[in-house]
Amino acid sequence: MAEAQTNKVVVELGTAHFQEANVEVRAALEQADVVELRHVYAQRYLGCTMPEGKRLEIHGTPGNDMACYMDGGSIEVFGNAQDQIGNTMNAGEIVIHGRCGDAAGYAMRGGEVFVRDDCGWRVGIHMKQYEQKCPTVVIGGNAGSFLGEYMAGGIIVLLGHPGEYLATGMHGGVIYLKNKLPEEDVPQGLVLEEVDAGDKKTLACLLGKYNEYFADDLGKPIEATGEGFWRLRPESSRPYASMYA
Repeated sequence: MAEAQTNKVVVELGTAHFQEANVEVRAALEQADVVELRHVYAQRYLGCTMPEGKRLEIHGTPGNDMACYMDGGSIEVFGNAQDQIGNTMNAGEIVIHGRCGDAAGYAMRGGEVFVRDDCGWRVGIHMKQYEQKCPTVVIGGNAGSFLGEYMAGGIIVLLGHPGEYLATGMHGGVIYLKNKLPEEDVPQGLVLEEVDAGDKKTLACLLGKYNEYFADDLGKPIEATGEGFWRLRPESSRPYASMYA
């Protein structure tokens, strides 16, 4: 059921099937640039292909593949999100006031994702970068195993601790870690080093946005200078070439 407000449409999803829910959400986005979704219960594909200039404000828990193929819109979730948010996302912004599940940013090729708390496994898997597009994921808590698996480009910022098998098969992009890895845990083919001035500038910008979204939730802002971070990157453009004939 949709309820019109000034410059905004409010939609109550409740227990609607995800197909019915998405029909209603798309209709609401044709009426207004901002759509507030209330009582969201795991409906999948919300915000799929949403273009620039459109915004979803989600109260509840969106289901898998939220914002898949999103092309410039913005989504803010006031709660947790499930798996594969931002799947193959091309542009736009996602803000999660909670945690997210597995495979967030799967094959993501542009845009930004900010998660206040923890994330599941395989976040950033197959992220890629082309020309001026630089997909970015910022995680405020801990990450599950395989963070940055097969990562080919883009940026991941992790404020908490990574799980096992960090950056398995990573061959592009950069992962910024607030907590230094023990030397024996640095994966073969990758380099862990202190951040430089350029990295600190990038981090200050991203952490400033994190504060903008979550400082009120957390009770105070985090330090946003970029100091004390470590950069994990591939040793070369073909770090695993020696493994193949």
